[in-house]
Amino acid sequence: MHLLLPLCVLWLLPLAWTLEEDSPLDCVPRRSFPYHRDNAHLFHEEGVFNYSTMLLREDLDLLLLGAREAVYALDLKDISKKLASVKWEVTQQQKNECKNKGKDLETECKNYIRILHQTEDNRMYVCGTNAFDPECDYMSYANGKLTLEKKGEDGKGKCPFDPFHRYASIMVENNLYTATSINFLGSEPVLMRSSPISIRTEFKSSWLNEPNFVSMTQMPEGYMSEEGDDDKVYLFFSETAVECDCYNKMVVSRVARVCKGDLGGQRTLQKKWTSFLKARMDCPVLESQLPYIIQDTYRFCDPQQDWRDCLFYAIFTPQSDKSDLSAVCAYRVSDISRVFAEGKYKTPVPVETSFVKWVMYSGDVPVPRPGACIDNAARKANITKTLDLPDRTLQFIKDRPLMDQAIQPIGNKPLLVRRGARFTRIIVNQVQAADGEKYRVMFIGTEEGTMLKAVNYDGEMFIIEEVHLFQTPEPIKILTFSNLTGQIYAGSDYGAAQIPLATCGRSLSCMDCVLARDPYCGWDKDVRKCVFLSNSPRGLIQSVKKGDASLCPEADPVKPMNRSIWPRGNLKLRCPSPSNLSKTSWERDGSPVMASTRLQLLQDGLLILNATDSDTGRYRCLSVELSKAGRYTATVADYQVSVAPAGSGDGSGILPKARMDGPSVAGLQAIVGLLVVSLLGLLAWNFYKGHLPLPWNCTKKKNEEQTQETREQGGLDAYQDAARSAPAEDKPLVSGANNGRSNNHTGREESDGPKVSLPSLQYIDDESEV
Repeated sequence: MHLLLPLCVLWLLPLAWTLEEDSPLDCVPRRSFPYHRDNAHLFHEEGVFNYSTMLLREDLDLLLLGAREAVYALDLKDISKKLASVKWEVTQQQKNECKNKGKDLETECKNYIRILHQTEDNRMYVCGTNAFDPECDYMSYANGKLTLEKKGEDGKGKCPFDPFHRYASIMVENNLYTATSINFLGSEPVLMRSSPISIRTEFKSSWLNEPNFVSMTQMPEGYMSEEGDDDKVYLFFSETAVECDCYNKMVVSRVARVCKGDLGGQRTLQKKWTSFLKARMDCPVLESQLPYIIQDTYRFCDPQQDWRDCLFYAIFTPQSDKSDLSAVCAYRVSDISRVFAEGKYKTPVPVETSFVKWVMYSGDVPVPRPGACIDNAARKANITKTLDLPDRTLQFIKDRPLMDQAIQPIGNKPLLVRRGARFTRIIVNQVQAADGEKYRVMFIGTEEGTMLKAVNYDGEMFIIEEVHLFQTPEPIKILTFSNLTGQIYAGSDYGAAQIPLATCGRSLSCMDCVLARDPYCGWDKDVRKCVFLSNSPRGLIQSVKKGDASLCPEADPVKPMNRSIWPRGNLKLRCPSPSNLSKTSWERDGSPVMASTRLQLLQDGLLILNATDSDTGRYRCLSVELSKAGRYTATVADYQVSVAPAGSGDGSGILPKARMDGPSVAGLQAIVGLLVVSLLGLLAWNFYKGHLPLPWNCTKKKNEEQTQETREQGGLDAYQDAARSAPAEDKPLVSGANNGRSNNHTGREESDGPKVSLPSLQYIDDESEV
């Protein structure tokens, strides 16, 4: 029995290590940057909200930004510069009709721009919710002006009625594909192509069951296809699973696709998709019991590779409030295409009287294959368009649009899992690093208005940084990237932001630059700066896979700063941590500093309390950071601390010496004087009203009255003596109050002045407050 326990521990240790390696659920950004106006170029116009639709017009150097009741043309290189704008507001009559339908006048009964696409004649096609009456129009940009043509096309089925419902759209060869609700109540979801022949999905729960549309994209699968295949349009969404054998509703993630040349059926599925197929998408997270829900996707294609090598990056969040994890999974387009082209179908089977169970279909599959595009094999059978498809094939796909096989991510696990704010949007950019390899960097927006920059290095999840883009924590609703400018553009309810792919200058040392493991940045030994890789003609120091900071030259020593403190005083030595992955430690005269009641190790420094002569010495703050290449130590701060002799007047502790003649002392003396005058006035009023006897009103008990008079006079004298001595007794408090004001009139730190020990005063963490 005694030998069994150690054996079990030895057996479980490799399993625990495997779980920890495969699922580091606490992946944190190496650097976190709070909001600052220098983080990004920002655009916001007073009174306008919901900047959630973007169109890049790199041919015009414009970013077209759709917001609530307005469209803006912004400078692509600096979006804080507005070049033109056009208002698209609803009329008062439309507002009243919207209000009469039970909608909120201030939020819902507005025109939210939702569709913004470029047409082949270089105009823009724009649609808005238009107070729950969707409308579309054409827009042009010429001579520095945006102009709406005011054609007023019906937007039903193109644009959502409800401005807060998810939707998806794409323009392919002047044909608009949209996924939204076609009715006012939002109860009839459709995937629709508006022109040249309107085609949509069936109103059946087996096709779309309470969907939440996410995104849409095109794949050129017909380009130089040996099979004569057609291009596809892919739709990503989530919906209530019809195939789930459970009492409660379960939401699953889906990918569906249709063929670009689909014209519908001749009799069955007239003006309906004959190629609509859908499959479940899985993104397995270790601790999840319910499937994670897809929120956004990004199609990444290397221009030098075939479409089969393209990837879909997708972000997922939990459908249960019990988890705070978000994940990124990547899928090969070839894997998705194979499931639709070769996979089994699911079919509904009636069970008992009212319950339908979905199982894998094992019967004969009609020819041509249901849901397939028209290819060379179909053309040989004289089927040149979907109108020629036999009813048997069409009826099969009408009843069985769901595939049996679920699509799994690359490696059957996420590329990134993070605990905290939920992911909302993602884009991916590829960069060639100094080692010659290409890396795909993920830029992820969150619900808190931050953007993560992350890479997966051979299975290792690594978040380079997190940047707060907006002052208010608004969710990021759109992300897009321009190859022309190398800039990322983000939109939220509050405004739009423009940020570069990398800000290498934030790293001030070679070690910090290398440990950042940013494939865009490297250390230039000649200029001694961390610079953008493509901007330097010289070879740069970089180690993205391992973070090998030993490649760096010897760093310049940190110059020590002199700090002095009065006996029994308090002093804080600051040491900000250079990264979230590093740990700081302190040394005094080469020996480690251990925490005690008088030496407190803080997150951003060291606090010395009730100083004595034994606290003098050389204090060094060291940062230790681990990477795959090793353990690296750097000196962050260096202080020479001395205890000033009493009365020397040159101490630099946190609490300076009390001043006897400052303006705050005079102010306190005036306040005390007013209190004394008020008290004397109160005594006089009591004498006048008779509440207190006057000293000259003699009675038979003269001796007692004289005694009482003596007591009262003595009390008054004592009070006046106390009032006269009050300023001297309160001078430490006056000095403490003066510290806060004197900080506005001095250019040096407050610790340069003398101090006194004041037990009644509490320590102030921020030196600027003292």
